[in-house]
Amino acid sequence: MAEDTFLQKILSSKRKEIVSHQDTIPLTELEAQVKTTPFPFNLSGALMGEKVRLIAEVKKASPSKGLLATKYDPALLASTYCENGAAAVSVLTETDFFQGSLAHLRQVKASTEKHRIPILRKDFLLDPYQLFEARANGADAALLIVAALDETLLGEMLSVAKSIWLQCVVEVHNYAELEIALKYGAEIIGINNRDLKTFEVNTNLAIELRPYIPAGKIIIAESGISSSADVSPLKKQGINAILVGEALMKADNIALKVQELSGV
Repeated sequence: MAEDTFLQKILSSKRKEIVSHQDTIPLTELEAQVKTTPFPFNLSGALMGEKVRLIAEVKKASPSKGLLATKYDPALLASTYCENGAAAVSVLTETDFFQGSLAHLRQVKASTEKHRIPILRKDFLLDPYQLFEARANGADAALLIVAALDETLLGEMLSVAKSIWLQCVVEVHNYAELEIALKYGAEIIGINNRDLKTFEVNTNLAIELRPYIPAGKIIIAESGISSSADVSPLKKQGINAILVGEALMKADNIALKVQELSGV
């Protein structure tokens, strides 16, 4: 697995965090918590339908754009998303580079429970421990990034996730990664238009990779989507959903932007 310098920096930080979390809360304790956690909401089901479904993201900062919100209230944001048509909510829990946290995940879950929509944990997940951590903190689904995992570990992560009823969005950035995702039976495929090595965005990437994805898979286009005009070409190609963060966080009227992106 080739890793660019910046991605390696994130992964190195994440490995240290995992050790710290394991020292604080042992896996056995998380396993016990998961057994008492309510059955997760169905992300696949939430993303099906005639319209392109919106996964709206709560995101305080990003490495490419810096701080996105000075007054950041993930629970309030998530409630606004749900009340205006979002099909699911994505929560950044990565601490060092995106200023997220597991506390944000818990807050979002609590604020959206009445809406019964799935919550996605978005982070750099490198160890099965983090899957139990996701479920224990309220996630219904989790992101797995092919570029961050070797094939054996990807297969293991998908297997563990299935055993605890945690759906996975398997994120790819090119055809080679898509092949790996399909090889290991990914059911929900996220195509990230942003190159993790350069941070450049190719808004056509999801459309370019779409023909290589067999029928029956849920397909999500990620990054570089900011208006209904960006969504229309995706709908024509049969893409099921979009994941949008920065455009929502920067919108003058978040509710109207959610309605716009949910209405295509």
